[in-house]
Amino acid sequence: MTYPEVLNYLDSFADYEKNTQYSYKKDLKLARIQGFLSLLKDPQDFLRVIHVAGTKGKGSVCAFVAYILRESGFTVGLFTSPHLNDFRERIRILRPTVIKNRSKAAGFEGMISKRELTYLVKEVKPLISKYNYNSKYGRLTFFEIYTALAFLYFKRRQVNFVVLETGMGGRLDSTNTACSLVCGISPISLDHMQKLGRSLSRIAIEKAGIIKRNKQIVISACQKKEVSRIINDRCKKFCSTFYEVGKEIKYFKSRQGFNVQGLFKKYKNLRLRLLGEHQVANAALAVGLVEAASLYGFNISEPAIRAGLYNTIWPGRCEIINRRPLVVLDGAQNLASALALKKAISDNFICLPNRQRSVFSGRYKKIILVLGISADKDISGICKVFNSLADEIILTQANTKRAASAEKLAKYFRRKLYLTQSVKEAKILANRLAKKEDLILVTGSLFVVGEYRDV
Repeated sequence: MTYPEVLNYLDSFADYEKNTQYSYKKDLKLARIQGFLSLLKDPQDFLRVIHVAGTKGKGSVCAFVAYILRESGFTVGLFTSPHLNDFRERIRILRPTVIKNRSKAAGFEGMISKRELTYLVKEVKPLISKYNYNSKYGRLTFFEIYTALAFLYFKRRQVNFVVLETGMGGRLDSTNTACSLVCGISPISLDHMQKLGRSLSRIAIEKAGIIKRNKQIVISACQKKEVSRIINDRCKKFCSTFYEVGKEIKYFKSRQGFNVQGLFKKYKNLRLRLLGEHQVANAALAVGLVEAASLYGFNISEPAIRAGLYNTIWPGRCEIINRRPLVVLDGAQNLASALALKKAISDNFICLPNRQRSVFSGRYKKIILVLGISADKDISGICKVFNSLADEIILTQANTKRAASAEKLAKYFRRKLYLTQSVKEAKILANRLAKKEDLILVTGSLFVVGEYRDV
């Protein structure tokens, strides 16, 4: 098989990230991927796993944890989803040998190579065909196959740790076939309600499903009371130890960054490249997770935590890709993420009322918003948040069936808008409208962010 043939083959399987017309409880079955993994001799059972679920920020938390572990001298497998531009972004290995040019590292460092992915798919393709032919649970999905490939790849590369980000849920997620040393729960909010449930409690039950082994260590972000109660009850069921940011783990602003009071010690004047107060909270959760991992006998030092947090690169999340005009990309896909992004932009780039201050030494006179949202998201809530932020708004849609049309988004605004039919068209228009002292904010769907970054 050639690499293009591999992409076409993987794309032939049901992809619930692109097509949301499925039943969450009926169509997602852990038994299906468990059966397939048994054909591969259960590679997930040979991995030391840190598993992270949640609604927002879980990818950032995973990135922080992976970079800290890498700074500690470990080889780390990192599995995240979705991807921005390339399937291979989902499966990465961060190696401590890539240390000399850390400051120059950019993008998705350590992605599985095209050759390695081609080899893996070519090897397992007969097993996939055999399994699908005999399966009592239906055909494997794209996400299930990719998860299995990641497990097999990480096992063969003998990584020291694997950091796993769940997909949409947790309990029925393909990654939940692995048994973790430590579980992390990032902030849980209302999202994917058509699948996970119409209340925070129901969503929390699905997310907390990654807690499934006796005497695990569970670290959670600061949560709403009903969410915290559900996670705590789940921990009690499995005699697991539960720590929560805001209680056992705390963080504070400092003159030179922020401080984290961890489980064991206080870390002063930590710094991030990722923007926003929400990323500071994500970093505090990551510190708790690596401290918990140290309880299993692994040496994770304060310098490693400090360097790992600062060196973390997480594309598409408050990512600056241009300076004049300033262009910021962030996949704020739900109401909570939109509010966090609005605050990050206001804190870092706007000095009301005349918008003259920026931590990036520029004066941003005008904000031009490029916005596209998936049809299954809280369109009304997200549009309401961004309506008051921007001076000019360009509505667009990604090249996916999930995208809401620009015309549909326009119904939620009462002001002059620019409507475009593609992200490429939106990017051309934004560059034409923006002067060097302006800021272009590209947000909403990660599909939009990925296309904008690539075209």
